[in-house]
Amino acid sequence: MKLLRELPLGTRVVVRYRIEGGFTDALGNLVARDEATCTVETRRGPVVVAFSSVTLAKPVPPPPVRKSGGGPPPAL
Repeated sequence: MKLLRELPLGTRVVVRYRIEGGFTDALGNLVARDEATCTVETRRGPVVVAFSSVTLAKPVPPPPVRKSGGGPPPAL
């Protein structure tokens, strides 16, 4: 997949790839690549994906900033 070979390491990406029985996605930062694979650092850990199994890939924006909880808003 040409895009994954050209994006700078550290870019946040989503990669859809084939697995036995269907497809799955890896969402995270592109942290490594070689001639045959790329590695996406997801929240669950690194995922190594063979370029030959990639069906779709694109850069995505940073994750939204979570608002801190703290109960209900103050009464006026």
